[in-house]
Amino acid sequence: MTTAAPHTTGSRALAHPERAEIRLEAVLHALSDPMRLAVVREMAAAQGADSPGLSCSHFDLPVTKSTSTHHFRVLRESGVIEQVYRGTAKLNGLRRTDLDALFPGLLDSVLAAAARQAERLGDA
Repeated sequence: MTTAAPHTTGSRALAHPERAEIRLEAVLHALSDPMRLAVVREMAAAQGADSPGLSCSHFDLPVTKSTSTHHFRVLRESGVIEQVYRGTAKLNGLRRTDLDALFPGLLDSVLAAAARQAERLGDA
């Protein structure tokens, strides 16, 4: 796993896989956890062309801080999200362009299926 220049800010660089290093198994594993899938759904709903991303504190996860950190790390290391530091905040953005280029339709299919499931189970 390499750290690309766009993911660095001063000495606080976070490791992200390059597009060519993103593996389907890692993406599917990251999306298989209900907590991580909820984070991705929220990012997808909030992400716009001008959006710099959402801070980790934006997400109200019912887990400890260390567990939350683990979930974000899995998402980042799998290539599902990008994390960058802006001052003291760590901003999270969905790597939709990379995922759509590598696995066309996968993210949209997973998000649509998750929305249908949430509706069916009353979690919407």
